[in-house]
Amino acid sequence: MLVPFERVIYCMIRNAATMEERNVNNIMTRWAGVLTTGMLLSVPLSALAQSAWKPEKNVEIVIGAGAGAAADRTARAVQKIIEDRKLVPVTSSVINKPGAGYSLSWIYLNQHPGDGHYLAITTLALLTNAITGVNPLTYTDVTPIAQLFTDYVVVAVRADSPLKTGRDLVERLKADPSALSIALAASLGNQNHIATALALKAGGVDVKKLKIVVLNSSAISVTTLLGGHVNAVAATVTNVLAQMQAGKLRVLAVSSPQRLTGELASIPTWKEQGYDAVFGNWRGVIGPKGISAAQVTYWEDVFAKVVATEEWKEAMAKNFWSDFYLNSRDSRRFLEQESRQLKALLTDLGLVK
Repeated sequence: MLVPFERVIYCMIRNAATMEERNVNNIMTRWAGVLTTGMLLSVPLSALAQSAWKPEKNVEIVIGAGAGAAADRTARAVQKIIEDRKLVPVTSSVINKPGAGYSLSWIYLNQHPGDGHYLAITTLALLTNAITGVNPLTYTDVTPIAQLFTDYVVVAVRADSPLKTGRDLVERLKADPSALSIALAASLGNQNHIATALALKAGGVDVKKLKIVVLNSSAISVTTLLGGHVNAVAATVTNVLAQMQAGKLRVLAVSSPQRLTGELASIPTWKEQGYDAVFGNWRGVIGPKGISAAQVTYWEDVFAKVVATEEWKEAMAKNFWSDFYLNSRDSRRFLEQESRQLKALLTDLGLVK
């Protein structure tokens, strides 16, 4: 047992040690604060701002086709959901920039490098234009944001046409590939061209000699057909549905793997008519070149919310779209793979320049 004097000495030593420990902890805490502040100051202010990026002005959704085209309907469906659900804090608008097989819209997009307030809707033309020599711009020149869906291509004729089936069309063009004119939008080598050429080639038609009329939108293609200026039209299904229901058009075949449902259930596939030709058309969203990772992340989140809404599911059913959602990273990988496959396919069809 400690005597009183020894106990006093012990307590003094213990208190001194405790005070020293506290001083050391205080010093370490202060230095940690200094180091943390220094690290924050060393980070560029632009990087800190990007981590919380969100649009601050009107967002433009650019499409390379005219009003009423499938891409136009896609953009307007997206815009309506974004605005009705208040998924972004600013206004948005759909901008039509038709021409050069969608290329004018993507050139316009890239006039705003690094600016996440500009988006565009894509089709296969983003890849096929470069492959066929229409325009060198391709998926590596923009920023993939998401893939949304895929749909299918039909060939239709006027209701008074002597052509009743897909086989009738094949046999007529097999005898003379240039005997009939086929209208499509919006560039050679795109989804409408490929889907139709695949079926005709499977039937023995020399597709290099086809008489193809390229117009700025499928809506214009249908109007041109109704006016008797071309013999047939190749377009995605929703572009011909209204005129088919009105009894003004007859749809000969669809490029889907099996018959579609609902109002299109009566349309036979190319495959069931004896031609091994299945081809789908996808649509996605891109931003201009040079946008930041934070901007990509922001729009990925927005489009993930869009495709999860009931309104989007209703639009999918109404337009006979098939779900094909991919995020930015997976979209880039898909486009890279698709580019290789399309180059081989277009080479086989004689469309590569």
